Amino acid sequence: MEQERRSQWLRGVLDLCVLAMVAEQESYGYQLAQRLERAGLGVPGGTLYPVLLRLQRTGLVEAQWRESGSGPARKYYRITAAGVRMLRQASLEWTEFVGQVELVLRKVATR
Repeated sequence: MEQERRSQWLRGVLDLCVLAMVAEQESYGYQLAQRLERAGLGVPGGTLYPVLLRLQRTGLVEAQWRESGSGPARKYYRITAAGVRMLRQASLEWTEFVGQVELVLRKVATR
C-alpha cells in the first residue's frame, strides 16, 4: 500500500519536480530519469516522457535535438520564461499546501 500511496502523491507533483530539475540544468530524458531516481523519485520512462511532452506543449519547456558524441542524437529540454514564472508560483503554492497538510496531520499524530 505504501508504494501505491507514494505513486499517487508523485503523480500530483511530478510535473513540478521535472520542471524544477530542468530549471536547474538543461537535460535529456534519460538524464532526468537518473536525477529523479537519485532524488528518490524514480519514475519509468513511460511516465516521464508524457510529462515532458505535456510541459513542452504548454510552453513551459522547449526541446532541441543535439548530436551526442556517444550515440544517437538526444532531445534536450530547457525551461522557458513562462516555465520559470509558473515554477515560482507553483513552488509558493506547494509550500503553502504542504504546510496546511502538515497542520492537519500533526493534529492526528499528537492524539
